[in-house]
Amino acid sequence: MAATQPPGVGTTPRRRLDKSHYLYIAVIVAVVAGVIVGLASPETGVALKPLGTGFVALIKMMISPVIFCTIVLGIGSIAKAATVGRVGGLALLYFIVMSTFALFIGLVVGNVLHPGEGLSVAGVSYEAEGEASSTVDFLLGIIPTTLVSPLSGESVLQTLFVALLVGFGIQQLGTRGKPALEAVRLIQSIVFRVLTMILWVAPVGAFGAIAAVVGETGWGAVVQLGILMAGFYVTCILFIVVVLGTVLRLASGVNIFSLMKYLAREYLLIVSTSSSEAALPRLIAKMEHLGVSKPVVGITVPTGYSFNLDGTAIYLTMASLFIASALGTPMSIPEQIGMLAFMIIASKGAAGVTGAGLATLAGGLQTYRPDLVDGVGIIVGIDRFMSEARAVTNFTGNAVATVVIGTWTKEIDRERVGQVLAGTIPFDETAMDDPHGGPADAENSVPDGGDAPANGTPEGAAAGQNGSPRTKAAEPTAV
Repeated sequence: MAATQPPGVGTTPRRRLDKSHYLYIAVIVAVVAGVIVGLASPETGVALKPLGTGFVALIKMMISPVIFCTIVLGIGSIAKAATVGRVGGLALLYFIVMSTFALFIGLVVGNVLHPGEGLSVAGVSYEAEGEASSTVDFLLGIIPTTLVSPLSGESVLQTLFVALLVGFGIQQLGTRGKPALEAVRLIQSIVFRVLTMILWVAPVGAFGAIAAVVGETGWGAVVQLGILMAGFYVTCILFIVVVLGTVLRLASGVNIFSLMKYLAREYLLIVSTSSSEAALPRLIAKMEHLGVSKPVVGITVPTGYSFNLDGTAIYLTMASLFIASALGTPMSIPEQIGMLAFMIIASKGAAGVTGAGLATLAGGLQTYRPDLVDGVGIIVGIDRFMSEARAVTNFTGNAVATVVIGTWTKEIDRERVGQVLAGTIPFDETAMDDPHGGPADAENSVPDGGDAPANGTPEGAAAGQNGSPRTKAAEPTAV
């Protein structure tokens, strides 16, 4: 008589399809349907434009709260990293330099390819009324009427200014400011839940926006959107191979392709979820197994997930230039430089949740070219197609950063790195079975990606065992 096994033992649990996959499929169907409607009946397509405009209005509604919460919490992450001394300081410096470089590359490629050029979508004009007439007026305009008025206004720079003040104010309070930081984190969770609900309307918005653009411009819109996607993918590939590969080789002597081969399973997970955060626990475990010390991994990886978003940086600048060209009012060089400066700060808040990247993109446009914000609706249709490239680039950037910081601080076992990458010391996959990085972890995740508890923090970096620390991943994002 066969022994009775407890429920669940000896059986393979069925993998549930994440809800985000249904949203992904719905967006694809909506884009295809929008193209068909726009080509078959241009008048009907143009008449559907309010659907896209309404979705963009919902995104605009979330700009100020998203930027305020993420910047305040981001400053808390900076303070935490700074308290651990040399490792945290080097990591923050590296993140700032690389993300700025990625933003700059996005601008360069956008100016070379000119995606969106020639579309000239109707109904948009650039009026300079209300703009600051001088640098002094511009700077004075950043100061809000009250501390809370930016949260109900349309000035993103005022929101950013207040967020920086509040963030540094909480930081000055030390331990007494922790309740305030937790309150902001709770508000951020609510804001992101609302944003997530809004994203379920994305298929409707994408359908209306794409149908309207195709109805006005015909196949030209499809071609230009294809150019943007292809250009973005090529730029991400070149950034990984040339820029990150060169930095990794010069700093640590490691080949970028060997490191990527070692992380092959994580890339499959990222592509299937469109989220680099889904692989956060595995990256921590694998970097420790590779030979980087636990403290360096515990500091660099969680902080990098908030401050080292190379793929998102490239996307923000290329998407901004595409929208400007598509609407027939390209950005001037001074506007591009101003946009770059804004994105350097605001992109640090794009790591929270799916859609935060769209809110940051809309926030940048709202700051320098309010007339272009409605063009975000065009991007919604192809945003999901570019999410995998963003996630892979973000993930690779953080893996490279961990090895580089470990090398600079001499907290890495070079001999073990060579053996692990050569396959002589294989990673124990049984140590990474669920619940590491599974759906259950995502439900209990840390929104800002910079305050992962347990062994994901600098304080708990040395507490992990057997190279497989338990840590909560940041919320899945395709920023």
